[in-house]
Amino acid sequence: MNKTELQNYLNELLQPSLFKDYGPNGLQIDGKDNIKKIAFAVSATKASVAKAVSEKADALIVHHGLFWKFHGVRTITGPFANRVKPLIQNDINLFGYHLPLDAHMEIGNAASVASLLSMNELKPFGDYKGVPTGVSGNLSQPIKVSELQEKLEKILNHNVLLSSHNPNQVINSLGIITGGANGDWVHCLRENVDAYLTGEMSEHDWHEAQESEIHMFAGGHHATEQFGVQSLMKKIAEDFEVETFYIDSSNPA
Repeated sequence: MNKTELQNYLNELLQPSLFKDYGPNGLQIDGKDNIKKIAFAVSATKASVAKAVSEKADALIVHHGLFWKFHGVRTITGPFANRVKPLIQNDINLFGYHLPLDAHMEIGNAASVASLLSMNELKPFGDYKGVPTGVSGNLSQPIKVSELQEKLEKILNHNVLLSSHNPNQVINSLGIITGGANGDWVHCLRENVDAYLTGEMSEHDWHEAQESEIHMFAGGHHATEQFGVQSLMKKIAEDFEVETFYIDSSNPA
């Protein structure tokens, strides 16, 4: 496939123009025009870039790209250079999609976790500058909070923190915004959702969610965001004759 064809496909699928994101979505580093092999990873790190190079990928598609507004202007030196230079030297395209890949109702991070939980009646959930970035819905069957914690730990392959006023309570619904959406449990109060799953939990949210009788789960930033990019990989493999592979990470955060 052609680079422009891939770029247009991703932009049409993920609709990045809808989001006021923390950094640029789409093509972040320009590489070769002809793409036969695509690597996928949660983040553009030194390790994932090195793997893309060693496997002779023509493009690397990630959820966490290289350029963020909170970093400001950066020189291409030190550890940052170790991420950027190999991509340029090997003519590898880098595509990054942050909030658009969180929010997508079919292949997004939240939707992918919901699918693994066999949730139903999914609808957009949350509000980041006017746009939802997660999903909410009903669990496949009522379940105790403590049992859902155990189930999530198996799915995510990660320890899951739980803030709950009653771990033995049976719940029916769950809101999901993956990654660092610590404070967005409050949307459960507004939308009458029993529990909330994200990646991280702050000290004050642990107290406030519990005191508000919202069961809050935090399963790790990376762990909750490992599925969207894999769902995107499967879709691209189905839609195009291109080789794909996923680069895993042992990031415990």
